[in-house]
Amino acid sequence: MRKRALILLAEGYEAVEALTPANFLRRAAIELTLCSCAEDGLTVASATGISVVCDTRLDQVGAGDFDMLVVPGGDPGYRNLLKNEHVLALIREFDAEGKWLAAICAAPLVLKMAGVLAGKRHTSYPAMRAEFDPDYYSEDLVVCDGRLITSRGPTSAIEFSFALIEALMPERVVQLLKDKTLYGLTLDWLRR
Repeated sequence: MRKRALILLAEGYEAVEALTPANFLRRAAIELTLCSCAEDGLTVASATGISVVCDTRLDQVGAGDFDMLVVPGGDPGYRNLLKNEHVLALIREFDAEGKWLAAICAAPLVLKMAGVLAGKRHTSYPAMRAEFDPDYYSEDLVVCDGRLITSRGPTSAIEFSFALIEALMPERVVQLLKDKTLYGLTLDWLRR
């Protein structure tokens, strides 16, 4: 059965943190649904004014239809998610059903507000470190703890994307995608 992932988009989301995982998940043949958390339709604008037409609305989804929920950051995107009781309830539903939860940048605060971070290692955008339990906070680029994946910010979006794919797909799919997207070549160039 094909794996399915849901990415939440609220007004002011960080485009790199939402669209990089969207691109990589689709390349990995994961059935991806972009979900509008806006009150007035399917089109959602990023913090930098990049608008995306989503596949569905928040009131039309449930955890039972997906294997993973991905929450991008962005300001004011994460603030809009924090204020949305339907988003928090959906996160709790994914957690209760033992589904994968993933958040990047400021979005781990949304997971914290939903009450699903307690006792799990996690990370976030560095400036928000004080908002989290220091006993479980990590400075790693991507942190995986059980079915929870968190990451630091826009430039970690590719590493975050591969962690999402590794959670859902066999290693051969991950390696094939790394090869096709020149992942190793980029790392070699960065090491120079």
